[in-house]
Order: sequence, then C-alpha cells, then structure tokens
Amino acid sequence: MPQQPKILVVDDEDRFRTTLAKILRAEGMDVKTAASGEEALEQLRAGPCDVVLLDIRMPGMGGMAALTAIKEFDPLIEVVVLSGHASLDAAMELMQRGAYDYLLKPCPAEDVLAKIESAWEKKQQRQKIGIR
Repeated sequence: MPQQPKILVVDDEDRFRTTLAKILRAEGMDVKTAASGEEALEQLRAGPCDVVLLDIRMPGMGGMAALTAIKEFDPLIEVVVLSGHASLDAAMELMQRGAYDYLLKPCPAEDVLAKIESAWEKKQQRQKIGIR
C-alpha cells in the first residue's frame, strides 16, 4: 500500500472537523484534528504533518495568524485553507503568506481529497530537491 500523507484538520466547528477527519481516515490517511490555531501548533510540535486543512475564521488565533505560524514552524508543510466566507482579498493574502490553495466550504469531499493529493505531491517534490 502506498504511503499516505499525514493530515491535520484545524477547524473550530466540531461537526465539520470530525466529519472531515472520518472521511479522510476512510481513505487511509493518518489524521489529527485541532479546534484552534494554538492547538494546531501543539499538534505540529508533537509529530510530523504533511498537509494542514485550515479554517480561516476561528476564535483566538485565526487562520491568517495560524498559517504564518505553521509556515514558520515548517515551511514544507502545505496548507489548504477551507473557508465558509468567500473573499478574493483574503484568498490573495493567504496565497502570499504561503497557503497552497483555498477552498470554499462546503465543498465536495472529492475536491478536498484532490487538493490534499496535489499539495502532498508538491511537498514531496520540494523535499526531494531540498527546497524549503
């Protein structure tokens, strides 16, 4: 069986976070969850991660600050932002801060899976050639 990416799902909505984690685990992925940006950083310090699925609007450390902290912690981690609030300005700022991509919630599970796969492939390529 081919290796699967290690995923961290960060969202303050319990139902969304647990449902998405179940879907990803059913696909054979190693999934951790966090309810906040602060908790996400604790999870990253506890063990490796390949792709973070990050909500943008959360109490405490919001998605923008969490994205910056995640990329400072490990620039190779790819971050896919999931947001229920469409904003071209926010999407552009997220990409400038290092997000891999931006998906609008709700989105089909197939779209999330495809985005994870492409983000993970990018991370593997960057690791292979030593780009941080």
